[in-house]
Amino acid sequence: MTTTGEDHVPARGGPWWWDRRRGAVLDVSLGAVSALECAAEGVPFARDAGIPWAAGVVFGVLAGSMLVVRRKWPVAVVLVAIAITPAQMGFLMAVVGLYTLAASEMPRRIIGSLAGMSLLGTLIVTFVRVRQDMAHEDLDIGDWFIPFASIATSLGVTAPPVLLGLYVGARRRLMESLRERADSLERELQLLAERAEERAQWARGEERTRIAREMHDVVAHRVSLMVVHAAALQAVARKDPEKAVKNAALVGDMGRQALTELREMLGVLRTGADAGRAERAAVPLAAVGVAAAAAASRAAEDGGRPAEGPCLAELEELIGQSTAAGMVVALSVEGEERPYAAEVESTAFRVVQEALTNVHKHAAGAKTYVRLAHRVSEIAMQVENEPPPEVSSASSARLPSGGNGLVGMKERVSALGGVFVSGPTDAGGFRVSAVIPAS
Repeated sequence: MTTTGEDHVPARGGPWWWDRRRGAVLDVSLGAVSALECAAEGVPFARDAGIPWAAGVVFGVLAGSMLVVRRKWPVAVVLVAIAITPAQMGFLMAVVGLYTLAASEMPRRIIGSLAGMSLLGTLIVTFVRVRQDMAHEDLDIGDWFIPFASIATSLGVTAPPVLLGLYVGARRRLMESLRERADSLERELQLLAERAEERAQWARGEERTRIAREMHDVVAHRVSLMVVHAAALQAVARKDPEKAVKNAALVGDMGRQALTELREMLGVLRTGADAGRAERAAVPLAAVGVAAAAAASRAAEDGGRPAEGPCLAELEELIGQSTAAGMVVALSVEGEERPYAAEVESTAFRVVQEALTNVHKHAAGAKTYVRLAHRVSEIAMQVENEPPPEVSSASSARLPSGGNGLVGMKERVSALGGVFVSGPTDAGGFRVSAVIPAS
């Protein structure tokens, strides 16, 4: 990224009011040349004025050296040049002073006034001088020559430096304006990049939350059933070998299903990560801010939704797995079944799945009721279990709980604009209810 703004301002490395040493050297050199010029022109001025020539030289040196302060006080330099115009000295100081004044930040009315004074003074002095020379030389060129020579000389001395100074000053101001605009654009770009980074971090956080929720839904239910079956297997291994074999087969099936779902999820994550690395490698460095903002926008718009997920058609299979694990589950469906959006069906399935998993963990052996209602503009589900029995074969499984199941269900339902309620019943059981808009 290019450096602009304050980094472009030169460091004040020169003495006094100069920004740079070379500027000080240039002004001192111009002042010395102007002092020599005025000193040389002070000799005829002293002769004409009837004063010692040394006084004329000193006067010329002092007047000419004023050019050293042209950057600090350009108005003073031009006024001194106008003042010594009748003495016919200070040509270099007048030209350089007018240029410096026109290129400075002085108001245009001051520049115009001083330029007009310099033009008028040069015009009058030139007019008188040319007329005296013509009378002294006894030349008869014509009356038109004196005003022509006066006007041409005064314009030639005044107009070029003023016009050049105005051009340089305007160009300098234009460059400063462009630099300020570049600074503003760079600050805006940095702000956009920071905002894009914040949005990307937020999107990554949402994605991590979604992955954790999905992993919990995929693993917790399958592994809970595996633990329940393993506990049952341990209890009946010696008493009923056939049932033990059946439970072992169920454990194997549950493990294979969990591994399959985990493999699919990890494959999606790996594919997404490879695509992200390829995209970052292909994006030019100059477009990092735009690419980051676009990626964050896509992530925010997608909301972290999985491309595929379970559907309500698999609900009977889910309940069958719980029934096979020893749970008594009753399913009732109200309303006419119809297809829903993928995220709606996936969320409804996960809510029922997590509720059944919680029953396995906290109320093993309790009778459970699963109710599903298809309504006009929404779908409602409820999973309610009775109080658990005092002694249960599955209770010895000691299933661990991460405490995130209800939180994950509420997040899923709320993300779709639905309502989620959970809590104990008056009878001592537990109820989970959710309503999700159909569109």
